[in-house]
Amino acid sequence: MKNTTVVLFQSVLAVMMIIGISPSHAASQSDLNKEKRWEEQIVDSLLVGEVIKLKKNDTEFLALFTESNMDNVKGAVILLHGRGAHPAWPDVIEPLRMELPEHGWHTLSLQMPVLGNDATDDDYPPLFAEVPTRIQAGVDFLKRKGVKNIVVAGHSLGAAMGTYYLSTLPDRTVKTFVMISSGAGVVGDKRMDSLTNFKHIRDMNIIDVYGSEDNENIFKQLIYRAAVSKNLRNDYYQRLKIKGANHLYQGKQAILVKELNKTLTNL
Repeated sequence: MKNTTVVLFQSVLAVMMIIGISPSHAASQSDLNKEKRWEEQIVDSLLVGEVIKLKKNDTEFLALFTESNMDNVKGAVILLHGRGAHPAWPDVIEPLRMELPEHGWHTLSLQMPVLGNDATDDDYPPLFAEVPTRIQAGVDFLKRKGVKNIVVAGHSLGAAMGTYYLSTLPDRTVKTFVMISSGAGVVGDKRMDSLTNFKHIRDMNIIDVYGSEDNENIFKQLIYRAAVSKNLRNDYYQRLKIKGANHLYQGKQAILVKELNKTLTNL
């Protein structure tokens, strides 16, 4: 029986590889083993912030809470990393997580659902079922802290996740959505079709952040979202260009923090 099971598994695996589906791509939920590995690495090296565990249904996931010690706290920013990353990812997420508290913002960086390193955006739609409850768990955590002004900020795929959450399960405590280098997601899939989901985000500030050296498809989506906002007469929409920045804002992280804080403060 054991040999039969092994042979069957190998046959299924072979078929998957022939048609171009890897085991990680076939997953319908986050790779919890990968999340655990990320967590072990982060806990061992964390210098700023507090490790907390939030619960989504019956699954716990990692979050990093960094409290501002400023006299006048402006609110809190929930950070959503990009594809396959973690809450202390060095590009975009970690600078915002660590430095926004110095400007009067608490930050809460969430571990979002992840797949293996070889997965693409097209493999992620099944995981989006986990997205709203994870983000809502973060919102609820901050509400218990007494925070009344919550910002959701996502980078790349994290922006698609934020778009889906705000189009399906909005919370009035979330006042602002920051989309950092947001693409189209997966067009035609209602969970990850950011172009369509964006139309359903109403009555909140939207800051569309991009680098002047960003990917070409990012510029196309900027034009689309600006047109949608104009048609919806959304006066809360604005763009924020970071001069000289690429998709990962390498070498421009400090400018990103400075300009984003200034924009959020002036809302």
